[in-house]
Amino acid sequence: MGKIIAIVGMCGSGKSIASAKLEELGYKKVYFGGVTMEKLQESGLEVTPENEKMMREKLRSDLGMGAYAIVLLPKIKELSLNNNVVLDGLYSWDELMILNKEFELTTIAVVADKDLRYERLSKRIERPFNKTEAIRRDITEIENIAKAGPIAYADFYIFNNGTIEDFHNRLDEILKEI
Repeated sequence: MGKIIAIVGMCGSGKSIASAKLEELGYKKVYFGGVTMEKLQESGLEVTPENEKMMREKLRSDLGMGAYAIVLLPKIKELSLNNNVVLDGLYSWDELMILNKEFELTTIAVVADKDLRYERLSKRIERPFNKTEAIRRDITEIENIAKAGPIAYADFYIFNNGTIEDFHNRLDEILKEI
């Protein structure tokens, strides 16, 4: 069985950067947010921040706070048989606990100052957020999705306030350690 690394962090912290680097190193990616997008598509709904929020909350209402781990567990098991796997965007404490029962999992939290995250979110090409939308999403994810637990309990941290080179150097340090 391969290594499984879960990347956790708030929106705009740099989770996708860490996941992309691990993919370059041969890790197979499982994108938790992809479940939301698939369910929106299946429902014929447009991808908007409001619809994404509604779908995330619906999935958790239907399946519990571990919904995304439950939905993705078969895919993670299959991929990890012969590959290292990166989990991009694990959200809730329940998801972390479900996955910890199934796998030897390493969590890396990507953290950045709030104002820097909000600036990055406003400039990103795919699904940009203005500051008001980003604040609303932060609060919703903390209050309704229990997102803070996996970040607080992470095995390693990348403080992403500097350069991309600093970011990659820290990720390289972590990978050598694990």
